[in-house]
Amino acid sequence: MAGKPTLHYFNGRGRMESIRWLLAAAGVEFEEKLIETPEYVDKLKNDGSLMFQQVRMVEVDGMKLVQSRAILNYLATNYDLYGKSMKERVLVDMYSEGVADLGEMIMLLPMCPLDQNDAKMAQIKERTTNCYLPAFEKVLKGHGQDYLVGNKLSRADIQLVELLYYVEELDPSLLANFPLLKALKTRVSSLPAVKKFLQPGSQRKPPMDEKRLQDARKVCKF
Repeated sequence: MAGKPTLHYFNGRGRMESIRWLLAAAGVEFEEKLIETPEYVDKLKNDGSLMFQQVRMVEVDGMKLVQSRAILNYLATNYDLYGKSMKERVLVDMYSEGVADLGEMIMLLPMCPLDQNDAKMAQIKERTTNCYLPAFEKVLKGHGQDYLVGNKLSRADIQLVELLYYVEELDPSLLANFPLLKALKTRVSSLPAVKKFLQPGSQRKPPMDEKRLQDARKVCKF
């Protein structure tokens, strides 16, 4: 790809964080234009940069890409992180969608009303330990390989490891019964490009707290 990809998003994880993870794991340097005012969002809308009038846009290869799946698929294809065949690609998609489902639940937790927080947290923990993590552990156990698809690092592994970090932030004990997932997390985290991304001062974003949430709401009008 010519030039560095440029990411337009607010200063937080949100739906852009998986894109940051993917680029970082691929060893690709990227720039960020942080959205800090409502006027910047209006500018992007008015100049036609946001096809569906929603922030989360990546400039790359002369294109202004929106929609997370489209961006992730494009980048994964270009950086050989999307399997070697149609069968492998559909597995990468399927696993990535599962990761996204649980990730969405975790990401939306700070937006949950306080009186519903405990119930929502309990639901997330139940789904984490009884549905999603067992499914991925079974995949790794079933083929005995280092990675989810084709024994080669793919978008699915990167997104799953990103998710495992979020799960640990919720409750480290949730990973206790999943040794293969813990090994995958260690394996991917040890890759030089990922290890660099995990260091303090990188473009990786911290957990969403109330202040960041309120700032994002003001800027992005949601």
